[in-house]
Amino acid sequence: MKTQKQRPDSAIDTVPDTLDSAQAKLVYIYLEATGGATVEELGATLSMQKLSILSILNTLSSAGFVEQDGDEYVVTN
Repeated sequence: MKTQKQRPDSAIDTVPDTLDSAQAKLVYIYLEATGGATVEELGATLSMQKLSILSILNTLSSAGFVEQDGDEYVVTN
């Protein structure tokens, strides 16, 4: 049996309290865990439509939680 490696508790910061949408939280957590992703990667991995992802990324970007870095979106520091 293969044992899973556990990440240190500090590997992912807490989700901002102002995020109400479960989908926005999911996108934020995914970007935080992976260090960034394209819209296409988010859609494929999270099984979400591109239009929904773009809307969520716009909201997260407007709030200052994520920024675009080339083709990828990353969590701001």
